[in-house]
Amino acid sequence: MNSFGNSIKITFFGESHGDYVGIVIDGLSSGIPIDQTMIDYELTKRRPKSIYSTARAELDQYQILSGLYNGVTTGAALTFIIPNNNTKSEDYQELAAIPRPSHSDYTAHVKYQGYNDPRGGGMFSGRITVLFMIIGAIAKQILNQKGIEVASHILRIHNLVDKPFDSLNIDLEVAKDLQNLDFPLLDQSVEIPMREKILKAKNKKDSVGGIVETAIINLPAGIGEPLFSSIESQLAALLFSVPAVKGVEFGLGFEISKHYGSEVNDGYQIDASGKISTLSNNSGGISGGISNGMPIIIKTAIKPTPSIGKKQASVNLETHENVELEIKGRHDPAIVNRVVHVINAVIYYGILDLLVTSHQTDWMR
Repeated sequence: MNSFGNSIKITFFGESHGDYVGIVIDGLSSGIPIDQTMIDYELTKRRPKSIYSTARAELDQYQILSGLYNGVTTGAALTFIIPNNNTKSEDYQELAAIPRPSHSDYTAHVKYQGYNDPRGGGMFSGRITVLFMIIGAIAKQILNQKGIEVASHILRIHNLVDKPFDSLNIDLEVAKDLQNLDFPLLDQSVEIPMREKILKAKNKKDSVGGIVETAIINLPAGIGEPLFSSIESQLAALLFSVPAVKGVEFGLGFEISKHYGSEVNDGYQIDASGKISTLSNNSGGISGGISNGMPIIIKTAIKPTPSIGKKQASVNLETHENVELEIKGRHDPAIVNRVVHVINAVIYYGILDLLVTSHQTDWMR
């Protein structure tokens, strides 16, 4: 399935080395101004910029086919297409028969009986995340006007760790600054060691993974639906749609299982103005799948990029022989530093869909 959403529905189409990738956004109210300069800026964030990323650089010069007139939504489906210009499909000829370890090549071959497009990973490619950046930029424009911010930082790359968010008190200006950093960190002293770690892996024809920590700030209490449309279930489903994501935690996550309830329960307090808050935030701002008004804290685990230059064991699907695969082409030695902005975009969209489901379409204006 390539569609998602309850109130704001999105559909992705296209493949990594096809002519275009695109997105159809359905459910936006009419009369919403769309700032295309903001979309342009958000698209630059996931683009490779240095020796720490893939050499494939797309300009992402999109076209809007429907749903926008004089810079304002019309109520029709908002449709974007983005051409793929910087492709080197010859790098993937061998991979049509020899699947890359820990990649989608083998499972896609089985599921689609060999008819899938293997070039660049086809529909499974990180190239598709450019579409998340578009819907994320639109959702961000709407949510920021309501005071809601989503910010992420690189919590870990391999064995190097940034300091975590203070889950009770997140500085709004720091959160805004993080969204504009190419390599977002709370402790800038770990940036050089992290970059060196990525470069070392690249020089060894290897890759490294990491963890992205995200905070959703100023989301009011009462958002989210019980059971199947809870905040956790909606956001986790979206996050696991991002290539390379292998784990998602809310609040203390798995660590909470090591404690007594008395140690991790989030007690309530009320201040002089009548505002209710929690004394701790081990649940990550969510109770019963519904926001409780505290910052929502999410950790997303990103696996090492599977396309590496080292020789790896694989099989030849045509000859049914065991072979060694040495991958050629342009690949990221780490995806964490690029995917951090994709995660922001995904969560902005997921929160907008949850809010509109709770408050209906008039809330968007």
